[in-house]
Amino acid sequence: MVLSGPQSHLSSHHQPLPAEYQTTDKGRASAEAYYNNNPSFSSNSDSTTNMSHKLTLTSTIPMPGSSLGMPRLGFGIYQSPTDVCVKSCLTALRAGYRHIDSAQFYRNEFEMGKAVQESGLPRTEVFLTTKILSAGGSPEKTYQKCLESVKTIDPSKDGFVDLFLIHSPSPGAAKRKEMWQALEQLVEEKKVRCIGVSNFGIGHINEMKEYAKIWPPQVNQIELHPWNQQRDIVNYCHINNIIIQAYCPLVRNYKASEENLVAISKKHDKTTGQVLIRYCLQKDWVPLPKSDTPSRIEGNADLYGFELDKEDMATLDGLDQGERGAIVEAVKND
Repeated sequence: MVLSGPQSHLSSHHQPLPAEYQTTDKGRASAEAYYNNNPSFSSNSDSTTNMSHKLTLTSTIPMPGSSLGMPRLGFGIYQSPTDVCVKSCLTALRAGYRHIDSAQFYRNEFEMGKAVQESGLPRTEVFLTTKILSAGGSPEKTYQKCLESVKTIDPSKDGFVDLFLIHSPSPGAAKRKEMWQALEQLVEEKKVRCIGVSNFGIGHINEMKEYAKIWPPQVNQIELHPWNQQRDIVNYCHINNIIIQAYCPLVRNYKASEENLVAISKKHDKTTGQVLIRYCLQKDWVPLPKSDTPSRIEGNADLYGFELDKEDMATLDGLDQGERGAIVEAVKND
């Protein structure tokens, strides 16, 4: 699979925000009103249903402003121990995953890169993500901190990272600016191909307009599953052509016995985990399921022989608990 060139899987969700909404003072209310009044953005629309028919393990989603395509299914390695992580990544790659998500905070960037090197796959065929959680103390130190991640993951002469995210908005506005500008510099130097954010709310992303050369961020990675759907930020990202990645799509198995989920899994003869990941795909999110169990890694990629129907999607949509449903965090949209 080549991750560059024209892509054919751009859904109707990924449309630019109309000019009258491209100011920060419009805020959440206007964005949500536009989204809700535009039928092409409905999760149950025909366009979404048609898109879901086309999904395969090799499906990609075009990165805004880039010829790069991101595989629609990712593999998360949060809390994957260093002595296990390489094996888990290799299992995932053998199963057909071509997208792995790490972070400086996870302390397994090296293992992710090593797995790709050992896999025998061309570097350009595997989409690798990492994140910076805290600034380095100065613009130069922050830049060097990010550059070190690139070198750790891909030590080749022309090494690069496909996607680099700011892990959290929590360091504050000044540090967010410092980290973003470091990432922009790495894009200019072709050390990083695409950049984005994680756990950012509407206000955090709007704030970036004041200083960003690259806006909007190409990705926002947030916690997403039926019990925490974060509709305000999801709507905002869709309108502004920001790809949404979903971490904790399996809810860490806390909901495996929930009666509605179990009923849908029995209906399709699939595991509850497969239903949850398929749900994310049909919502046009990029799920990042995590496991270190080989059979589960493989099973979590077996998603393309079935489709959730409108009734299934409506049932899962109806489980939303808002912020109460988050097991890590819901974004702050103020």
